[in-house]
Amino acid sequence: MIDRLGAIAAGATVGALQTQSLLDALDNRILLCHALGLTRVGLITRSERALSADEAQRFAALVQRRLDGEPIAYIVGQREFFGLPFEVSGAVLIPRPDTELLVELTLERLPMSGRVLDMGTGSGAIAVALAHTRRDADVTALDVSPEALAVACRNAAANGARVAFLQSDWYAALDGLPPFDVIASNPPYIASGDRHLSEGDLRYEPVGALTDHADGLSALRIIVAGAKTRLKPGGWLLMEHGYDQSAAVRQLLSEQGYTDVQSWTDLAGIERVTGARAH
Repeated sequence: MIDRLGAIAAGATVGALQTQSLLDALDNRILLCHALGLTRVGLITRSERALSADEAQRFAALVQRRLDGEPIAYIVGQREFFGLPFEVSGAVLIPRPDTELLVELTLERLPMSGRVLDMGTGSGAIAVALAHTRRDADVTALDVSPEALAVACRNAAANGARVAFLQSDWYAALDGLPPFDVIASNPPYIASGDRHLSEGDLRYEPVGALTDHADGLSALRIIVAGAKTRLKPGGWLLMEHGYDQSAAVRQLLSEQGYTDVQSWTDLAGIERVTGARAH
């Protein structure tokens, strides 16, 4: 017997859907909405309806993918970031709440009609959030991956955000562009061989967007070294980094002659973003 939607969404064990009880209620609800093409409100208003055999099979297949470890965001093809919906796929990292700190710090330092650069944009989450919030800003975003840029372009269009996208290996394609007021980046910063790369959601995400295949600081070194000539005098460089890298990133900035070097903590109290001003 197939139970009603409300019970399934809450995680009840039901006939052929026994595996679904191993997921928490939030995962159940998200997958059930996706399987049936319903919003959360639609699921609530139809909570007494039973699944058909086809619907049950479709839902069970999604549940199995989640039990196998595939991230919810990849299964449903979407993740919310900064209050906006973003398409995600295996070509891009899944946007995370911690990165909203980088967006907030950038917005605080971006002057009216200012220019901002998002380096290694991936899904476009940072750039699109900035452009959507600050319609006056001139937002440029780059990535070396054409597959990632295709996702980012669709996200900009879907959210009505004006962003100029460039395929570029860091600063390579920026020659001739005017300097920026702020450069923001969430680059690959996990060290090669870190056990986290083989755990949880990270197993499914693009490895080149997670690790620099070195000590975790090589991309940050490139960004720090090149930003000075790409920033206006007094412009800000802001970078997300690993939970244990803030001191090393501050040192990189100080050695390169940046001023006002500092770090900011995320919601968990971890120093997650470090930045400084160019001369």
